[in-house]
Amino acid sequence: MVAEYENAANGEKGAILRREGLYSSHIIEWTRARDAGQLGQAGAPVTDSGTAAAESRVKKSAEQVELEKLRRQNEKLQADLKKTRMALDIMGKAHALLEELSESADNDNRPKRS
Repeated sequence: MVAEYENAANGEKGAILRREGLYSSHIIEWTRARDAGQLGQAGAPVTDSGTAAAESRVKKSAEQVELEKLRRQNEKLQADLKKTRMALDIMGKAHALLEELSESADNDNRPKRS
């Protein structure tokens, strides 16, 4: 399938996907597996024993799944950290503004001597 898809003209690639009931993500996944040497001659996944499996999709290894999970978690934590830093910056500016307003109000309320 990957070879047929790659050899097709740009206008025909979508027709191949529709005909086979596939998505472009399938082709991308299979291409990556092929390039990584994880596919056998028939295009089926290679098992530990070296024979082609009957499955049509390449299963991700436990390490790949864990790595993707950790990357997503890292991205979320980085976004949370960015929000926290922005909130702290805003709080610091608000505190400084309130200090300035308080000092200004104290100076305005002092009795004037004549």
